Amino acid sequence: MALMPISLLAGDYVDDINSSTLARPSGQQVIYEMNVGAFTPQGTFSAAQQKLDDLKTLGVDIVWLMPVYPRGTSGSPYAATNFQKTNPRYGTIDDLKAFVSRAHELSMEVWLDWVPNHTATNADWVTSHPEYYAKSGGQMIHPNNYGDVWQLDYNNEGLVNAMNDCLKFWIDQCDIDGYRCDYVSSTRIPVSYWQQAIPLIKQYKAGKKITFLGEGDIAQDVTRLKTAGFDYDFAWQFQGSLANYGAAGNASARLKAFANTLLDASKTVDFGRMLYVTNHDQNFNDGGRTLTKMYGDNRYPLTVLAYTLYGMPLIYNGQEVGGNQILDYFADTKIDWNAKDAKMHNTIRTLTALKHAEPALDDSTPVEWVTVTNNSSVLAFTRKSGDSQVLVILNMATASSNATLTGLEAGDWSLWLNSETAAQGASRKQQTLGATHPFTIEAKGYRVYVKGKYSEEEPPALEAYTPVLDSADEICVFFETRIPTSYAAWVWGDLGGGEAYCLNTSWPGDAMSFMGQTLTGASIYKYTITKVSEAPQYLIISKDNGNSKIYDGVGFVNHGYYVEGNSTPTQVITATNGIRETTLIPHATSDDCIYTVSGQLVKSRQTLAPGVYIQNGRKFIIK
Repeated sequence: MALMPISLLAGDYVDDINSSTLARPSGQQVIYEMNVGAFTPQGTFSAAQQKLDDLKTLGVDIVWLMPVYPRGTSGSPYAATNFQKTNPRYGTIDDLKAFVSRAHELSMEVWLDWVPNHTATNADWVTSHPEYYAKSGGQMIHPNNYGDVWQLDYNNEGLVNAMNDCLKFWIDQCDIDGYRCDYVSSTRIPVSYWQQAIPLIKQYKAGKKITFLGEGDIAQDVTRLKTAGFDYDFAWQFQGSLANYGAAGNASARLKAFANTLLDASKTVDFGRMLYVTNHDQNFNDGGRTLTKMYGDNRYPLTVLAYTLYGMPLIYNGQEVGGNQILDYFADTKIDWNAKDAKMHNTIRTLTALKHAEPALDDSTPVEWVTVTNNSSVLAFTRKSGDSQVLVILNMATASSNATLTGLEAGDWSLWLNSETAAQGASRKQQTLGATHPFTIEAKGYRVYVKGKYSEEEPPALEAYTPVLDSADEICVFFETRIPTSYAAWVWGDLGGGEAYCLNTSWPGDAMSFMGQTLTGASIYKYTITKVSEAPQYLIISKDNGNSKIYDGVGFVNHGYYVEGNSTPTQVITATNGIRETTLIPHATSDDCIYTVSGQLVKSRQTLAPGVYIQNGRKFIIK
């Protein structure tokens, strides 16, 4: 019996746009930050290669690989021991070459994370080329007191040549397409180095385009690098402003001020800018912050803002399924792909389709603010390029809001992204808007319209999970929450020794299994205990690896259905064997693999062999 993601059984206009193998213009690209070790259970190049088709359908154009080099004793990927080898846990150079080759077949680029400022303290060069390192009093020095790395010396011509040779090496060996350059703000790396190295590498191989992304806010912070030659920088200050706005922000004027600061700074540079709401630093380095911890319910509209305002948007490692997991990239914590926030997933993939389909969302297309009357929590703007025009509306209030927009271009518009239906899937609906038009938008809601007439597509009916028991003999609990993330259960009784019933008797106990969603989009988790001779007495449910407790020692009710906020179950589940069967019949021979399901045609992105597939309590029989 094989497992098959439900997403394979459906195709829509968003998938069709994103799956195109036509190369995107540089101003309409989306970049994805991948930690190879975290991306799959195997943590290898080969396993990640098998998921490149999923990233393509998500709308990814560029895969930025976090450092792939062998690591020093601290385990940090940014403490490399050799810049011309791969981390053996990830695979070989040939495996990386195969990964890049497959990406190119899908019209995707691959950029490597480049660490020019330092190496691990046990790097090969430490003994073979000690002259490559900066010294004080004859001793190598730690940059920024990072005790696991030594500072490189760019006054040494041998070091400069060696670093340039390493940059050439990956182009020769794996045909990579660009470099994300770490810590370019280091004063130990002179601007003159970049001014020499960037054009050298760009011109190294005839007909080969190489792109350089500098990790730093060059437009506003590290202004000395404006002439260094980078193609993109990080819009660092903008992300910091959004993080400061956080979960409590609700004033549109404040967001507009942040946006104008970004837009004004961007006018002073001739390179692109990468916008993001999270990356490996925000998620792990800054004390461990999930999207929910940083932004609360603002995470949805702020994601829309970052994708539609300006520049090239970044998706961080698993962000597309919710971004509610802290990923320790020293330890390559695995992404939990089952803890999927359908609303975030469909929002992101629709935003990437918009970025690809609409020239109005080209990186540097100007923003025109739309006047909003009678509401200080609603922000609206348009972007226009030729016949392409996009309207974005965000409601940052904690309640449904009415707002009137003035100055719109009256006529036919198509609603491509609607927060009220995003959890169900992609949709598209025609509307006629007036030059002055009233809107009602849900709390923390958003709308993205495209000017013109397009085919209409209804969102698929939300298929709710119905809680059932695998058998009447099992001992289990269910937990419903509005925030999908990784939850753990700890259950125990008092049979004379305070016995724990968990398989993992060390805190925080066992992971709860994500089962599906309710009709309103809440997530349902289940925990079945390993000892079934008697029920335990007490229950703890925790998240964030046990650092935060939802329940602490509440009464355990066998088959109880607990809803976050209630310490006693709202019901007791008694139904068993809830698996529903659906027969998929091949409809026609087609590249899209058409099947008939309950009288409707659906598309699969791959041919499914005859057999039985089970996912989320539903059985699919392929004939």
